[in-house]
Amino acid sequence: MLGSDGHESNYDWDFIQHYVKEDKRDRSVTQDQHYWGAEIASNPPTVSYNEQKYGFSFISSTPSHDPDPTRQVLERIAFIRLTHYGGFYDFIPDLAMADTAYTNLALPAHTDNTYFTDPSGLQAFHLLSHTPPPGVSAETVQGGASLLVDGFNAAKVLKKEDPKAYEILTQVRLPWHASGNAGITITPDRLYPVLEVVDGELGRVRWNNDDRGVVPFGEGYTPEEWYGAARKWDEMLRRRESEYWVQLTPGRVLVFDNWRVMHGRSAFEGIRRICGAYINRDDWISRWRNTNFDRKKVLDSVIG
Repeated sequence: MLGSDGHESNYDWDFIQHYVKEDKRDRSVTQDQHYWGAEIASNPPTVSYNEQKYGFSFISSTPSHDPDPTRQVLERIAFIRLTHYGGFYDFIPDLAMADTAYTNLALPAHTDNTYFTDPSGLQAFHLLSHTPPPGVSAETVQGGASLLVDGFNAAKVLKKEDPKAYEILTQVRLPWHASGNAGITITPDRLYPVLEVVDGELGRVRWNNDDRGVVPFGEGYTPEEWYGAARKWDEMLRRRESEYWVQLTPGRVLVFDNWRVMHGRSAFEGIRRICGAYINRDDWISRWRNTNFDRKKVLDSVIG
C-alpha cells in the first residue's frame, strides 16, 4: 500500500481480510479460570522442578540445600522483580525489615504490594528449613502453616450474597502505603479500591489492612458503609470453605497469582528460613503466552 507521502506499507492478507469486516481484534489470550476453596487441598496443582513452565502451582522436587535452585526455577518463569526488599529474598524472622513477614506472628489472608501502582503478579515461597526452639523436637508441630484464599471466588460469593458490599468495595478508592522502613514511603499513583473491576470483570484484588490508609469521604459511600462492607468481606475470607491451609516443606516451592490469591500463615515457633521472589505480571503473562500459543496468535492478540 502506497501512502500520499510515498511511504510503502505491507500488510498480510489475513490482516486486510480481518479489518474489512472488523474494527478490532480480540486481544484476549486467556486461560480457563477455576474458582476454588478449601476443597483444593485434596488435589492442589503441582508440577515437578524439571517440568515447570509458568503460572500458579506447587513446584515439587526443588533442591532445598541451597536457595539458588529456587532462584533458577523462578527465573525460568520470568525476571525477578527488584523492590525495597531487594530482589530474590532469603530471610528468617529477625525483623531485618519492618514488615510482619519478618516475624513469627500469624498473618491473615492478604495481598502483597498493595502500595505499588502495579503490584507484583506472582509471588513465590520456598521453606528451606524450620529449626525448632531449644529443647523442642523437630517432630513436634511448630505451626507456620500457609494459608491461601481464592480472592476471585470470594468476590463472586460476596457479590451473590451481598451485592451492595461488593459494589462498595469496587467503588470506594483507598490510599495504600509502605512506610515502615526509614527512607521508604511508597504509595500508588492514585487511590485504588479493594476489588478492581475492568470492563465489567474483576481483574485484581488489593487487600492488606496493614498497608491501608484512612478511608476517605467523597467516594459515593460513607466510611461507615465501607467498614460494613469490609467486615463482610473479611468474614468471607475467614470462612472454612474459603481457606486452603498447607504446611510448606523443603523441596516444594509455592508460586501463586498475587492479583488473585491472597496468602497468610499461622503463628510458629523456632526459626524458619524462607526464600522466594516477586515477578511482574506482564513478564510472566508474556512467558505464558509464548509457551502456550504460536507466535502469530500471540502477535495478533497484542498488536491488533
